[in-house]
Amino acid sequence: MTDLQTQPERASIAAHQNSVLRRFGLWLVRRWRWLTSMRTAVVLLFLLALAAVPGSLFPQRSLTPSAVARYFRENPDLAPVLDRLWMFDVFASPWFSATYLLLFISLIGCLVPRCTEHLRALRAEPPPVPRHLHRLPVHTANTVPLPSETVAERLEADLRSARFRVSRRSIPGGVEISAERGRVKETGNLVFHVSLLALLVALAGGKLWGYEGSILVTEGDGFCNSFQQYDRYVAGPLVDPDGLTPLCFDLEDFRATYEPNGTPASFTADIGVQAEPGAATEQTTIGVNDPFRSDGDRLYVTGHGFTPLFTVTLPGGQVFEQLSAPFLPRDSTTFASEGVVKLPDLGDGSGDGFALEGFFAPTGLIQGGVLTSVDARPLNPQVAIIGYRGYLGLDSGAPQSVFTLDQRQIDVGALNQIGEANLDIGESAEFEDGTVVRFDGFREFAALQVSHDPGQVAVLISAITMLLGLLVTLLVRRERVFARIASSQVSSSVDDRSTTVSMAGLALGGNGDIRERLHGLTSSLLGDSQPGQHHGR
Repeated sequence: MTDLQTQPERASIAAHQNSVLRRFGLWLVRRWRWLTSMRTAVVLLFLLALAAVPGSLFPQRSLTPSAVARYFRENPDLAPVLDRLWMFDVFASPWFSATYLLLFISLIGCLVPRCTEHLRALRAEPPPVPRHLHRLPVHTANTVPLPSETVAERLEADLRSARFRVSRRSIPGGVEISAERGRVKETGNLVFHVSLLALLVALAGGKLWGYEGSILVTEGDGFCNSFQQYDRYVAGPLVDPDGLTPLCFDLEDFRATYEPNGTPASFTADIGVQAEPGAATEQTTIGVNDPFRSDGDRLYVTGHGFTPLFTVTLPGGQVFEQLSAPFLPRDSTTFASEGVVKLPDLGDGSGDGFALEGFFAPTGLIQGGVLTSVDARPLNPQVAIIGYRGYLGLDSGAPQSVFTLDQRQIDVGALNQIGEANLDIGESAEFEDGTVVRFDGFREFAALQVSHDPGQVAVLISAITMLLGLLVTLLVRRERVFARIASSQVSSSVDDRSTTVSMAGLALGGNGDIRERLHGLTSSLLGDSQPGQHHGR
């Protein structure tokens, strides 16, 4: 009895579950059709372009980490908020990646059926002649004093000479001709969108198998293409860090030219390149838009700055010459720069370290006892330094920037200030503990970036084919011409060789050209004679 009572309930539950699944399936189908529509793809493409706008408004860590650090210094309250919104890593942000992925899926779902349908259309004959030609926007009807077969052959020849695809069908009492041209317009449209898809794939491949390494190199120094040597290294998840191209570079000379107002105009670097260990050194010159290329790797100059040189003499007589470190520009107009020179071990058994926190002015001017820079060109180099002695915290395990001191060590008294001074080139200052610091001059450094992007060539080819497809889409017009040719009835006023020709045409994007087309075809059929009747729009 219980089983009989519960059987309807089970059937009702099963029916309800099937109904829910059916509704959910229909919802998924509707969402898929919406996602894979061309309108959605266009909207997503617009959103992707909109999402890329912050990448041009804010400095990006992948391109100019020093500019990001400067933005944090200049906007200490706003920068952390923007950082949480990925404004400094726009192209690696979740929202940019999500838009990119949705556009990728939308294009695939949209293009696959369109390409299949277009391939079938390319193999298919032009559509049959409509029953009521007079209902089409442009149509004509004429009586031609020629046999129907002659008219059909001449009309077919004229259409083929105009590069129409022609289909000829026999009907009772005459012939029907369908002609079409301009299907390559849709081909160009598909080429454009397929190339866009290929462009997205190439960009994604470049991110997966590509890498970028940035480093500051002072004149006379060098580095090798190893991720351990880079100041900043970003690689795709499929990059083997041990498989980087074994290139080594030496920065032999760096030159910066300036505009009359003092802003940098161009950077040029003379470098020596070793393609592999033990190979001969190749001399070459690179610039901002003139990189060195080798096996898919490119070496760019992305910026420059100054590296002050110091000689430090300790109270015990130990001398440390040519101490240096790159100072990062904090002002792109005057290239006023800040940095730190660290000496972690003085070699006197005390365990103390020594550091100089400095401000470098390429063209220095002291106003009210404060050093400032008034020009980016090194016309009057000066430095303002503060000396510290004590524990630098380099082995504390806490992360520490090479361009700043660990403020925590200063706050707890482990690192103590021992003096400060403003120095010209060649001048010395003695601190309170007897340490003497001499400013020996400066060398310029170059901000170099090694990039490897295996999708670069594919991106270029995709961009070119996108342009070609777009040009074909814009320049080619799609036209259709329909004709019904029938022998006229014999009467006392009409020659038995006369033929009635009814024609109509369609054009995508306007009917002006198709009207001229029909007029030309009619004139060719009539020759010098006048039509027996003519009407049309």
